[in-house]
Amino acid sequence: MPNQNGPLGADELMVLAERVAQLNAADAEWVSTLLHEALRARAQEAESLAAPGARGPLDHAEGELDEQLVQIALDTAEWLRTLWNVGYMGAGKFRSLPRSAFPSIDVEDIRKSSLFARIRQGKYALPFPPPTRHGLPWHELLEGAEQVHAVEAEIVRDETGQPQGAIIEACAEWLIIEETTETQAYVVQHQGLGPVYRLRLAGGLAAELRRESPTLKRKIFLQRRGGFHSYTLEWLGEDGRKQLVGLRAATWERAESEAEHWLATTHPEMYGQVCFERCEE
Repeated sequence: MPNQNGPLGADELMVLAERVAQLNAADAEWVSTLLHEALRARAQEAESLAAPGARGPLDHAEGELDEQLVQIALDTAEWLRTLWNVGYMGAGKFRSLPRSAFPSIDVEDIRKSSLFARIRQGKYALPFPPPTRHGLPWHELLEGAEQVHAVEAEIVRDETGQPQGAIIEACAEWLIIEETTETQAYVVQHQGLGPVYRLRLAGGLAAELRRESPTLKRKIFLQRRGGFHSYTLEWLGEDGRKQLVGLRAATWERAESEAEHWLATTHPEMYGQVCFERCEE
């Protein structure tokens, strides 16, 4: 039953929109008009509340935290939760499990934390540690606009000369997936998670690290029903089975962000290797 003590939620409105189609033609016309007018009023109210300087139904009481401080508190809680669950602060000092004590955090940790900056920008925290560059998280390598980076790197080999891994920008957690000895080129991946890169040695420690373009494509569908629209990711597993993943989004950009977050959470080894195709039904 609809909630009589508050505004209808999106799911309840969706159900009502679907039931309109079940009415006879005469009733469906005026009910549909009424429902669309209610949706228009709801959208107008949301725009008014989102306008600069707008306040909600209740003004802030004296001494109440403003929205910015509340958001900072929420972001800080998310930052600390991620530090505990994922366990990375960039210097390798918070990685071992099980963890029984939280490390001390000073002002410089807050100022220099790329993870905290990422959360403050409204982005999801990665569910796995990113590569590091001289001890600091290197998110730009994963998601930045630049695909090519000049780096210092060396290949670690065993007694027989077989490559065992790579040290890139003082990070020794790179795996070698493929080696081309003629060109001194290697396909590498950090801890077996996230994008894959092509590492080319240029002599000494100088090298070039290039993020490979996505090789897989998956579809995101936009569905329109009764004045509402929703986004769904169609995921094909290795066994060929199709999985439909609902995305909590109102725009294509947000839908792709949600799809990336789902991929990072459920298939971290493929994160950054999939591009999304926009489709409308």
